[in-house]
Amino acid sequence: METHSDVVNFLWETANLIRDDFKRGRYQDVILPFTVLRRIDSVLKPTKDEVLEAYQKYKGELDNMDSLLREKAGQAFYNTSRYTFERLLQEGPGPLEDNLNTYIAGFSPNMREVIEKFEFRNTIRRLDDAGLLYQVVDRFTSVDLHPDDITNEQMGLIFEELIRKFNEALDENPGEHFTPREVVRLMTKLVLDSEKKPLGQPGKVFKICDPCCGTGGMLTAARDEIRGENQGAQVHLFGQEVNPQTWAICKSDLYMKTEEGRDADNVELGSTLSGDAHRDEQFDFQLANPPYGKDWKSDKKEVESEAERGAAGRFEPGTPRKSDGQLLFLQHMVSHLKPVPDGGGRACIIMNGSPLFTGGAGSGESEIRRWLMENDWVEAIIQLPEQLFYNTGISTYVWVVSNTKRPERRGKVQLIDASGLWTEMRKSLGDKRRYLSEEQIEEVVQLYDSFEYYQENGEEEDRVQIFDTEDFGYRKIRVERPLRVNLRPSEERIENVWDKRYFGRLDKEVQEQVVAMLHDMEDQTHYDYADFRSHLKNELDAHGISIRKKKRTDIIEALSEKDPDAEPARDTKDRLISDTDLRDYERVPLKEDVKEYFEREVKPHVEDAFIDEDYTDEQDGKVGRVGYEINFNRYFYEYDPPRPLGEIEEDLQEVQRDIVEMMEEVTA
Repeated sequence: METHSDVVNFLWETANLIRDDFKRGRYQDVILPFTVLRRIDSVLKPTKDEVLEAYQKYKGELDNMDSLLREKAGQAFYNTSRYTFERLLQEGPGPLEDNLNTYIAGFSPNMREVIEKFEFRNTIRRLDDAGLLYQVVDRFTSVDLHPDDITNEQMGLIFEELIRKFNEALDENPGEHFTPREVVRLMTKLVLDSEKKPLGQPGKVFKICDPCCGTGGMLTAARDEIRGENQGAQVHLFGQEVNPQTWAICKSDLYMKTEEGRDADNVELGSTLSGDAHRDEQFDFQLANPPYGKDWKSDKKEVESEAERGAAGRFEPGTPRKSDGQLLFLQHMVSHLKPVPDGGGRACIIMNGSPLFTGGAGSGESEIRRWLMENDWVEAIIQLPEQLFYNTGISTYVWVVSNTKRPERRGKVQLIDASGLWTEMRKSLGDKRRYLSEEQIEEVVQLYDSFEYYQENGEEEDRVQIFDTEDFGYRKIRVERPLRVNLRPSEERIENVWDKRYFGRLDKEVQEQVVAMLHDMEDQTHYDYADFRSHLKNELDAHGISIRKKKRTDIIEALSEKDPDAEPARDTKDRLISDTDLRDYERVPLKEDVKEYFEREVKPHVEDAFIDEDYTDEQDGKVGRVGYEINFNRYFYEYDPPRPLGEIEEDLQEVQRDIVEMMEEVTA
């Protein structure tokens, strides 16, 4: 078979054999585990006889033959049964179910654990009951998946393409499992680019992690990129994946790609958010493509418990809304950056637009952005083209994060608009209709790496903008206007007193005394709130009625009516009382003085407005709550003025003439 696509199509056609006995959504239960098993079988085939010979020779003499058998197999795993796919077929369809299970049981414990995650025994039984097991094994035997014929990169593409097809059949989200390879290459170059000099140091040790690693494509791409710069580098891969099947694919793939299966042992199964499998590790590089807009309700208890630990946990600034956990993954990655004294760490994560601007000042999302900016961890954010991914056509953004910024980047964030850099695909795959060519990948990397050049010359201003971290911050101040009411003890307003909350808590006798007193007061309109409050207090005292302040306030509210001509209301400490119906908010850029901004932007338009001095930020105690957002459209928007009205009118007249001519032809 010439290409990985040919292999995918061949394997996918297994569906034609099983479609009557397996629903479309269950094809993966057959095709995925058999593909993994056939790949393993192909890898072990050249050393199979040597392994069996050693096993038979020493099984009664050595308590633990694991190291010996690994050495004979030339892999981090082995199989001690006498079967291969070809030998299974030679014994015929009768004993095939038992023989296949015996074959699987013969794998070394590490690989058997992987295969068992497919829950394969039930599938084997169903195929045998349907009379299909022999045909399926025969079909997979006819394709050779040995690395000499199908490279590791091709095998990764085969798995990813199969997963995409399965998820299309299930109408699920394939983006949760893997990322287009050209996007992986871009992210790998970005996360490694400024590290090229240390990458050249012989024998240097690197640790790389993907906290939602899927089939492991990002991990192996980063490793290959490092070794391309330094063949002698020691690269250790770490990962975690919540989906058992993709975890099994990643694990089996790494067993075949790395020395002694070391890296495969570092890939753990489970939710990264609720159970950090690498809690004690720090990494040189991290890459991730977490699921977009996926809720974290199942992780809620553990995540919120860790957030309460503050700086001692991964979620120090707080948590985002439960409907989207992308920013939790970003916080997780920041917590695992190698400390600066040890050389520091870098990370690349791809997310949709929501983490850029969702949530106002004080919200979980805003507080996370604030934490990132105030700690100066964000190097760059790059907007990618739409329609790059298999599952969605929306815009996506690559965040480059580091705790060791170059001097010229400190206190700065680089925004790159790469949305116009794409190439049309000949044939779309799901929602993926575009891809990044190698030239376009290099162009994006160049835009990123040439930080000083574009800042000074501005030749690429339409694609690159550079800001201070504070430029994304603002203070949300509460703008109040004074309450203005007239007050009058009229019959109609006195009736309102009975509906008031605190007044209703008085004894019935006291209530009746108060209402009787109000009826005795002169039915006169008052325009000064403070004067009427004193007048009411005097009347109550004169009638020997003693009630608390909240009850008196209830009475005043019942007797009041909004009146723009009335005097501003003041409390007993001579402070203005706010009219909550007129309350508004203003965003003051973080670099500006709040009062100066207010005098310049608000006072000229609303003379009686004032700032609520009690509306303060929890962290710094200053007036106004601090918020952060990154609005790409605002920074890269280009105004396109409408055409002159004369041109539009001419076009309309031309259309009208065409319509008249068409009607004349119809009626002729």
